[in-house]
Amino acid sequence: MKITSWNVNGIRAAHQKGALNWIWEQGAELICLQEIKAKREQVPEEIKNIPDYKAFWNPAERPGYSGVATYTKIEPLFVSMGLDNPRFDVEGRVIRTDMEDFVLFNIYFPNGQRGHDRVQYKLDFYEHLLQICDAIQSEGKNIIITGDFNTAHQEIDLANPKENITTSGFLPEERVWIAKYLDHGLTDIYRELYPDRQQYTWWNYRFGARRRNIGWRIDYFLVTEGLKHKVEDVIVWEEVLGSDHCPVTLVLSC
Repeated sequence: MKITSWNVNGIRAAHQKGALNWIWEQGAELICLQEIKAKREQVPEEIKNIPDYKAFWNPAERPGYSGVATYTKIEPLFVSMGLDNPRFDVEGRVIRTDMEDFVLFNIYFPNGQRGHDRVQYKLDFYEHLLQICDAIQSEGKNIIITGDFNTAHQEIDLANPKENITTSGFLPEERVWIAKYLDHGLTDIYRELYPDRQQYTWWNYRFGARRRNIGWRIDYFLVTEGLKHKVEDVIVWEEVLGSDHCPVTLVLSC
């Protein structure tokens, strides 16, 4: 089984560039898109109805902002939108998909770069989600969290850590929440497989950052202990263009 996650930075723009053709051709059983910036009725039919996939959309209430979509070839047991909290759910950041072997969260975590209030909002979002994940794990279920976390956890996860220590996305108070998730039974499975590899998943559009590979790894797959033995690989598709992020694929033996 393959699960591919991609912050497309606008699903309509990515479609117009032809970038989405790559992801449909890959044929992953589950596709998690973030920052779609559109409601379902605003996109062409060929995006709404992809052969062999069932699509679930959770757009933000604010037009042209945020939003996530999950496409699945496998009939889910249960699907829900949001975190059952209006403060977060108006921004369309979460789709939960319960499969037979795991609960999948497709998430576009908040960005804290618009000021202190947004940093606090982001930290509160992390806390609320972790409480939900703790409850799911207490039921004996496995979890996969994927998407744009908007935080680089360690210095190895961005090209210029010293210069960004006061930048949202690498603030100590943001990074500690990634550590808390790891302390609560989740594993950053890419870093587990590749402890010394420097690959990035996001590059600033300015300053030729992608060409110079001055990037950040902020798109993750976190998995619970019961799934680790099923993970065959995590692939960072840094050569795939069409967004300021690149896709990431989790390969499972199940």
